[in-house]
Amino acid sequence: MNMDQPIISRLAASGPLLTRLSRQDGRYGVTRKWLAETKDCWLNTYPWRHEEKRINSFPNYRMRINGVNLHFIALFSEKKEAVPIQFLHGWPGSFIEFLPMLTLIQKQYPSAKDLPYHIIVPSLPGYPLSQRPTDREFSMYENSAVLNQLMVNLGFSKYIAQGGDIGSYSARISAQEHQECVGIHLNMMTVQDQPDDSKLTDLEKTAIKSANAWSQTGSAYAIEHNTRPSTIGSILSSNPLALLAWIGEKFLEWSDTDPHLSHILTNVSLYWFTSSILTSLHPYRQLHGAGVSLTYIEKPVGFSFFPYELFPGIKHVLDKNANIVTYEQHESGGHFAALEKPQELWSDVEKYVKVVWSNA
Repeated sequence: MNMDQPIISRLAASGPLLTRLSRQDGRYGVTRKWLAETKDCWLNTYPWRHEEKRINSFPNYRMRINGVNLHFIALFSEKKEAVPIQFLHGWPGSFIEFLPMLTLIQKQYPSAKDLPYHIIVPSLPGYPLSQRPTDREFSMYENSAVLNQLMVNLGFSKYIAQGGDIGSYSARISAQEHQECVGIHLNMMTVQDQPDDSKLTDLEKTAIKSANAWSQTGSAYAIEHNTRPSTIGSILSSNPLALLAWIGEKFLEWSDTDPHLSHILTNVSLYWFTSSILTSLHPYRQLHGAGVSLTYIEKPVGFSFFPYELFPGIKHVLDKNANIVTYEQHESGGHFAALEKPQELWSDVEKYVKVVWSNA
């Protein structure tokens, strides 16, 4: 990957930041202070070339599938019996969410001869580095078909998918629609059923309280994405500072602890360089409408509970909607599990694989 930096002149030319309605507690969104300081960092000290080098330190690939020029990172094993695992990001994330976890995996298994898995991390169609058709509707089912075909084209007759956010929907559709996907592991799972308050632990009550507060004050963005993706997409595509505010807010609010600023800027830079923010919004049109029908998941499902997830998965509720075979609960962590808690998520996935793969 080699990107130039046309962002500099556009960012430098951005107008003055407004001072009115800017609360320092973040109640109205990102603060003027954070945006001003982050803009200055982006312009003057953010080391894009260093981040680009870090991305390129992992094996990057491309494959054209069903009209989609798909990007993916992969750690291939030399073991004949290695387990293929596909990791799926969401919005406003990208494949770089999984880089900390990939680094841990490389340390745990230094050689391809030792690695017992094939680790495949695609950029979802329409997201940074993976284009999607723009001359027609491109459904979540087509999205899943492309991701499944990637695994088939790589020579895998069966595999496991793991995902959060939009990636969790892609994984669920793959389990529902494709025989090659023999099981899924999730760190987010939306359901209609409500929990039984009498069965909730204190940690689960805290998680639900946090999620309810976010639903009341922080979820309006999804309505905009769902109903007017072209409008908000055009705005965000025209100004890097607007893109930074829109995406940066989500990383700050949806994480248990604030991510490192360099991660936010790398993620925003990828969206800007690839002009992909508009196409990344289109799944919301289906997920918040009638475009996706998700039924009970018969295939084995693993789940990782993080208390500051936007949609915390309570086990007795998930059991009504899926064949839950492993369930791990953590004391901290938020929506971006792979980024915030890479070791915990990876350990959970390994536990899940040990339970299900031999019978898959």
